[in-house]
Amino acid sequence: MPTSARHIVTILTVALADCCGTINEKIAAGVSDAIPAAIGGVPADAPPRPGTAKYDEYMRERERKRLLPASERGEEAKPAPAPQDAAR
Repeated sequence: MPTSARHIVTILTVALADCCGTINEKIAAGVSDAIPAAIGGVPADAPPRPGTAKYDEYMRERERKRLLPASERGEEAKPAPAPQDAAR
Protein backbone atom coordinates (compact mmCIF):
# COMPACT_ATOMS: atom_id res chain seq x y z
CA MET A 1 0.00 0.00 0.00
CA PRO A 2 1.79 3.15 -1.17
CA THR A 3 1.76 6.26 1.01
CA SER A 4 0.47 9.22 -0.94
CA ALA A 5 1.48 12.81 -0.40
CA ARG A 6 -2.06 13.56 0.78
CA HIS A 7 -1.69 11.08 3.67
CA ILE A 8 1.62 12.58 4.74
CA VAL A 9 0.25 16.13 4.60
CA THR A 10 -2.82 15.10 6.61
CA ILE A 11 -0.73 13.41 9.30
CA LEU A 12 1.62 16.41 9.56
CA THR A 13 -1.29 18.83 9.77
CA VAL A 14 -2.94 16.89 12.58
CA ALA A 15 0.36 16.56 14.48
CA LEU A 16 1.16 20.27 14.16
CA ALA A 17 -2.34 21.35 15.17
CA ASP A 18 -2.15 19.19 18.30
CA CYS A 19 1.33 20.48 19.15
CA CYS A 20 0.44 24.15 18.66
CA GLY A 21 -2.54 23.91 20.98
CA THR A 22 -0.33 22.68 23.79
CA ILE A 23 2.38 25.25 23.12
CA ASN A 24 -0.12 28.12 23.02
CA GLU A 25 -1.58 27.03 26.36
CA LYS A 26 1.83 27.17 28.03
CA ILE A 27 2.88 30.43 26.37
CA ALA A 28 -0.38 32.21 27.23
CA ALA A 29 0.15 31.66 30.96
CA GLY A 30 3.57 33.36 30.87
CA VAL A 31 2.79 36.08 28.37
CA SER A 32 -0.28 37.29 30.28
CA ASP A 33 1.98 38.22 33.20
CA ALA A 34 4.12 40.43 30.93
CA ILE A 35 1.22 42.48 29.50
CA PRO A 36 0.85 45.85 31.30
CA ALA A 37 -2.34 46.32 33.31
CA ALA A 38 -3.24 49.43 31.27
CA ILE A 39 -3.89 47.28 28.20
CA GLY A 40 -5.64 44.39 29.93
CA GLY A 41 -2.87 42.52 31.74
CA VAL A 42 -2.83 41.29 35.33
CA PRO A 43 -3.37 44.18 37.79
CA ALA A 44 -0.61 45.01 40.28
CA ASP A 45 -2.74 44.00 43.28
CA ALA A 46 -3.72 40.59 41.87
CA PRO A 47 -2.90 37.60 44.10
CA PRO A 48 -0.04 35.32 43.05
CA ARG A 49 -0.70 32.35 40.77
CA PRO A 50 -1.55 29.00 42.41
CA GLY A 51 1.35 26.56 42.58
CA THR A 52 4.02 29.11 43.47
CA ALA A 53 5.75 29.69 46.81
CA LYS A 54 4.32 33.22 46.96
CA TYR A 55 0.82 31.80 46.57
CA ASP A 56 1.29 29.47 49.55
CA GLU A 57 2.58 32.38 51.64
CA TYR A 58 -0.33 34.56 50.47
CA MET A 59 -2.88 31.90 51.46
CA ARG A 60 -1.29 31.44 54.92
CA GLU A 61 -1.42 35.20 55.52
CA ARG A 62 -5.01 35.35 54.29
CA GLU A 63 -6.02 32.54 56.65
CA ARG A 64 -4.22 34.24 59.54
CA LYS A 65 -6.11 37.47 58.89
CA ARG A 66 -9.38 35.57 58.60
CA LEU A 67 -8.92 34.13 62.07
CA LEU A 68 -8.24 37.54 63.68
CA PRO A 69 -11.12 39.31 65.43
CA ALA A 70 -12.66 42.08 63.30
CA SER A 71 -11.44 44.79 65.69
CA GLU A 72 -7.79 43.76 65.14
CA ARG A 73 -7.84 43.45 61.34
CA GLY A 74 -7.21 47.12 60.63
CA GLU A 75 -8.31 49.41 57.83
CA GLU A 76 -7.26 47.19 54.92
CA ALA A 77 -9.81 44.49 55.73
CA LYS A 78 -12.83 46.80 55.72
CA PRO A 79 -14.98 46.56 52.58
CA ALA A 80 -15.16 49.59 50.32
CA PRO A 81 -18.32 51.67 50.59
CA ALA A 82 -20.89 51.19 47.84
CA PRO A 83 -20.85 53.93 45.21
CA GLN A 84 -23.73 56.40 45.35
CA ASP A 85 -26.10 56.57 42.40
CA ALA A 86 -25.68 60.03 40.82
CA ALA A 87 -29.04 59.82 39.00
CA ARG A 88 -31.08 60.32 42.19
